[in-house]
Amino acid sequence: MITYVGELLEGLLVTLELSFIALAIGMILGLAAALARIYGRKPLSYLANAYIELIRGTPLTVQLFIIYFGLPVLGVLFSATLSAIVALGINSGAYQAEYFRGALESIGRGQMEAAISLGMSKRQAVARVVLPQALRLALPSWSNEAAYLPKYSSVAFLVTVPELMARAKVVIAENLRPLEVYLVVGLIYIATIASISKILDMIYERYKFTVE
Repeated sequence: MITYVGELLEGLLVTLELSFIALAIGMILGLAAALARIYGRKPLSYLANAYIELIRGTPLTVQLFIIYFGLPVLGVLFSATLSAIVALGINSGAYQAEYFRGALESIGRGQMEAAISLGMSKRQAVARVVLPQALRLALPSWSNEAAYLPKYSSVAFLVTVPELMARAKVVIAENLRPLEVYLVVGLIYIATIASISKILDMIYERYKFTVE
């Protein structure tokens, strides 16, 4: 077993790289979509809502295949790794948007009104008063997305990205011991997700607060 664990851990590093980059992309898209949905004008709000509903309503695998296999028909070519990052980022953004939207809407209107009465513009009030509180409130649900992305990233092996599942298939082809290899892969996923969850729980405990 020791002979192939190193190869699986190399795949894990690719999995984590995919996950963290996709999480960052998703956070940017999710915040933008949430803000557009709540504070944007109607065309922008409708566009954000359409993005959220479309992505949440279709499988991640379909989204990945459209990017990797479909876009080249239109002359847009992405590498396998970039296709996986884009698909994971866009997918994560739609789910993060709902986490951020719920947090933004939980901030009392009185705080916005008070900020505006002090001379802030609506944009300044959102950026300086509402958003910092909302980000902290969104941390628990956002943490779930961060912890589970490594698991979702396993779809990347379908387009030959050498992440953990892809490495597992190579190892199995070499030693013909699928049960043993997949059990080890499962343990790696469990340990990874548990570790990320623990770190995020520690961050939440430090920065959590309540909003009246």
